[in-house]
Amino acid sequence: MPRAVRERQMMDAAVTCFARQGYQAASMDEIAELAGVSKPLVYLYLNSKEELFTACIRREAQALLAAVAEAEAVADASAPPDERLWAGLLAFFGHAADHPDAWAVLSRHARTQGEPFATEAARMREEITAFVTGLIDGAARAAHGPVEIGERDVAALAQALVGSAESLATWANETPGVTAREAAATLMNFAWSGLGNLMKNERWSPR
Repeated sequence: MPRAVRERQMMDAAVTCFARQGYQAASMDEIAELAGVSKPLVYLYLNSKEELFTACIRREAQALLAAVAEAEAVADASAPPDERLWAGLLAFFGHAADHPDAWAVLSRHARTQGEPFATEAARMREEITAFVTGLIDGAARAAHGPVEIGERDVAALAQALVGSAESLATWANETPGVTAREAAATLMNFAWSGLGNLMKNERWSPR
């Protein structure tokens, strides 16, 4: 079996073990057994448990970022900011729903085990926040024309939206019956239409 394929199998098994047991409780024996290989082979390919966990975080973060970036690339560059944000949210929640173990590693375990894991998770969050910041800034300028929108306000809104998306994705994955589209629509309505309009049953909808 090619090395790349074997390594992917081991990392898939590691993500499953880390997601369900946490970094400390997961063992290399269990990872090797789930991957169908010997423990020495896991060490040969991936060196140590710490390096394996770091590699899992990087791989899953890159996959999530790629999903959001692809949605942005597919969306018409001239589309209104709300439509582009909707595409990004759908991709984000869809990926988290399709890969619940990966999302658990990124959203929960990577951030609670100290360095170097927290830095890897923070890097992913920064990239997503930068994407959202650009959309909010574009939306504000489109709405207000030449009126200057404070960078601090835009940055604060982006942080709030990303934090909400992360919490909502975790809740959606843990709540039976909640779909990725429903989660994306919930945040889109809250972020774009506003709580006041939601209370009046005025909702955002794709064009």
